[in-house]
Amino acid sequence: MLLRKIKTILFLGGILLLVSCEKELPTFLEYQSYAFSENDEAGGTWKPILISSGAAISLDAPKSTTSSEYQAELADMKAAMGQMTSEQRQSVSYWTSNPVTRWNEIALELIAKYNLIPGYNEDGTYTLPSPASPEGPPAFPFAHPPYASRALAYLSVAQFDGLVSAWHYKYAYKRAAPYQQDADIDYAYEQSTIPSYPSDGAVIAAVSREILSVMFPLEKAYLEQREAEHLQSLVLSGGNVASDVEAGISLGKKISSLALARAANDGMKNAQAPKAVSDSIKAAAFTRFGWQWDNLELPTRPVGLTPLFGKVKMWNVPNVLATRPKAPPALDSPEYLEDVRILKDYAAHVTAERRRIANFWQDGLGTYTPPGHWNRFARDFIVKYKMNPLRSARTFAYMNMAIMDGGISCWDAKYYYHYPRPIQMIKGFKTIAGTPNFPSYTSGHSVFSAAAAEVLAYIFPQEASLVRGWAEEAAISRVYGGIHWTFDATVGTEQGRDVARYTVNVAKADGADQ
Repeated sequence: MLLRKIKTILFLGGILLLVSCEKELPTFLEYQSYAFSENDEAGGTWKPILISSGAAISLDAPKSTTSSEYQAELADMKAAMGQMTSEQRQSVSYWTSNPVTRWNEIALELIAKYNLIPGYNEDGTYTLPSPASPEGPPAFPFAHPPYASRALAYLSVAQFDGLVSAWHYKYAYKRAAPYQQDADIDYAYEQSTIPSYPSDGAVIAAVSREILSVMFPLEKAYLEQREAEHLQSLVLSGGNVASDVEAGISLGKKISSLALARAANDGMKNAQAPKAVSDSIKAAAFTRFGWQWDNLELPTRPVGLTPLFGKVKMWNVPNVLATRPKAPPALDSPEYLEDVRILKDYAAHVTAERRRIANFWQDGLGTYTPPGHWNRFARDFIVKYKMNPLRSARTFAYMNMAIMDGGISCWDAKYYYHYPRPIQMIKGFKTIAGTPNFPSYTSGHSVFSAAAAEVLAYIFPQEASLVRGWAEEAAISRVYGGIHWTFDATVGTEQGRDVARYTVNVAKADGADQ
């Protein structure tokens, strides 16, 4: 179906103008705190991902609101609110009642900051970033698309599980928020009837700081500072007393430890294989198919990007073979020769619209990568539809699991087939979008985008046509840029959709839509 659309997809370019004409850089979303469209009182019964249920992590009952301990906390909170500085007021306004979006923005900011190719040493050797010595040189991490997809997946999954647990205890203990008990408290955000114990904001702050500190170890001090600001704002907003916050931190830390234990053993530490392993993968592909990808990037890095990312543990797909696509065309086949003709024609007729599409979806070095691009879209929809923190975290969790699974499936295909890129096969061919350091088939942009779009189409059915159109434009953008063959894009799009079906099936069974 997508192949038939390749020749007419230019009309989709206008759709993107509905979202943004700006450069794809991380920016704080300008929005005010909003009233949630629903409270999801049964959210504590939803099926989480890392734990068996919302009750799997124990949390003691809070003190009664009539107790002297609680009344003292209430008095302390009111006193602190009465002495707020202008800076603290700005912080309260910034964090809003749905800080899931803010921590997602912080993650995208860090991905863009660390999405830089490590340079060569003075003696011509090439050192890879290492978590054992993150200060480098080069600094750790290199936040390329596979790394970004994984960081976002662990962040959002831990946030989701933490909030399922928080919602379980909120409605088990039903401790009303301070502003619901004392009319003198001027709550900074729109009021709701969601109980305050444990603080969902504190869960998010603790989880986010813990996960991102491991993913970006050089940013620990920065993340601690953001966490402290966020935690303080929870009290100064009038939404939580200190024991609400302490309980949320406790839950967040316990969930984070489970997420990080999985991350430590998911295989990512082996993804950037040494040259000998990389060379053996290349030789195996040549024996199997009679072709191989050669890196034409200048200067040439000795090893392709994460050759073993395809072996990293998946979230919802049973194994990479379940979504491995069919083999690409033989290099002397009519299908291949027709694609050579198509790419030569695109190169000879680089229209302003095609260049705009290629540039908009480039998501290259110094940006938040294709996974980050889709997180930006998800974040905008979350605000548009006024989701509460729990449902927001669920949206990010399922989308980012699908994106990461899609990346794993894509990288399996890339290094199993080891298919050469157009610049390698077409004499004198030039790209307008750089030369990636990994094989051509399938297109990462296509897989990441289709996987994300299908999850967003499930969660936001009103936006299904729009997000699927974006995914197809992201796919063709890489062909317009000269980076990929059209079958890299079309098959990659189907691959991403295939991956997403597994994720959506899990989401349909978690209880949130019942």
